[in-house]
Amino acid sequence: MKTATKINTRLVVFAKAPQAGKAKTRLIPALGAAGAATLARHMLGRTLDIALSAAVGPVELCMSPTPDDAAWLGIAIDSAVQLSDQGQGDLGQRMACAVQRVTQLEPVLLIGTDCPGLTPALLQQAAEQLGAHDVVMLPASDGGYVLLGLKSPCPEIFSAMPWSTAAVAEISLQRMKALGLRVWVGPMQHDIDEPADLDHLPPELMNL
Repeated sequence: MKTATKINTRLVVFAKAPQAGKAKTRLIPALGAAGAATLARHMLGRTLDIALSAAVGPVELCMSPTPDDAAWLGIAIDSAVQLSDQGQGDLGQRMACAVQRVTQLEPVLLIGTDCPGLTPALLQQAAEQLGAHDVVMLPASDGGYVLLGLKSPCPEIFSAMPWSTAAVAEISLQRMKALGLRVWVGPMQHDIDEPADLDHLPPELMNL
């Protein structure tokens, strides 16, 4: 049996600018526009800290809008984090482009900023498993996923996907199986998208 191997892996964090009225909009009924944006800003900072602490490779923040947009003014980002633009298209097209670009040089782990359960240890485990598999995934309880790792482009995984539905992870896994890819699926995590998800916030994010 092939064992997991540690490999240098780029961590790409996909994020929107944490602007009031534009970030975490499904949480606005519970937190208000300003409260939802504040939570988004703190979750962004927390995710970047965890990504840097994992020390599996370079950390990149893939941003929407572009890094030089005024929406990012006042958002503290560690100087060790590299900045990039998500570009155009739907989420699948933007993710596929990031994978295409990064995997020309190194494997990639894609994550968002919505999962408070991500830890340096989980990111390290995913990077190690990517050494023995073609794809790694951390599924989300809402039917999506909070992490996807690849060593080569695989646009079929991202095209014509019903994003923001409970079928995303299942359809993705079906496509991977059809392509004959070796897949590692890690422990299920929780995203913070809806008011009911606030039950999964860690104590340090409960009373911002």
